[in-house]
Amino acid sequence: MEAVVTNVRPAQVSIYSDRETLSHAAAERFVSLAHAAVLSHGRFATALSGGSTPRRFYSLLGMPLYRDSIDWKRVHIFWTDERCVAPSHEDSNYKLAADAFLLKAALPGENIHRIRGEEEPALAAAEYQEVLRRYFIGSQKPGFDLVVLGAGVDGHTASLFPGSPLLQESSREVVPVYLEKPGVSRVSLTLPMINRAAEVIFLVSGEDKADIVYEVLKFNNQKQYPAGLVQPVDGILTWFLDKAAAARI
Repeated sequence: MEAVVTNVRPAQVSIYSDRETLSHAAAERFVSLAHAAVLSHGRFATALSGGSTPRRFYSLLGMPLYRDSIDWKRVHIFWTDERCVAPSHEDSNYKLAADAFLLKAALPGENIHRIRGEEEPALAAAEYQEVLRRYFIGSQKPGFDLVVLGAGVDGHTASLFPGSPLLQESSREVVPVYLEKPGVSRVSLTLPMINRAAEVIFLVSGEDKADIVYEVLKFNNQKQYPAGLVQPVDGILTWFLDKAAAARI
């Protein structure tokens, strides 16, 4: 069962009974947006995130029910962030999507725009920024058609963490992220790049996320969590929650 919550920050919020139902709803939304984008401007550009909640959503995109409904030759896959590991590493966000659906879809190799996490973070970030600029140059739509995000229990999203000076970044689309803990550096899209998207969806599940969902959506993000700073300038923001994550709102 789905319910729509209206008494929250300016965002659409849909609540589902469990992660499975949430994942199917997200897959249906992905298909719908892909169709609309191709009809509108001939291609569909989406940026994907890592994490545990999107895993089932990605696996559904690899199944015939959804996979066969998409014109993959017109789909371009990007990433919101990446750990600085090899693409074959179990922690790679690229590998998560590749194993789940990219290797099963009829997606041309040149339509897969991964972050080269195996390189030094600053170099990988600079290269990816150039990839984005080349892709969007001359486009009437300077942002993604869809950005898929998650929210950590600490309120981080993509690889943008609470208190980071990178939250103030305004000139770059992509930045290196150096972390002392857990010790793996990353590369991330910046808030301005995320907020150019035509649509952003958060996929959040589990009771351990209930507090941060409350802080961001019901308590108006007074502590300035990165997930709450995602506000598309001229787009739609939707939070897909399961009942456990939505328990406090």
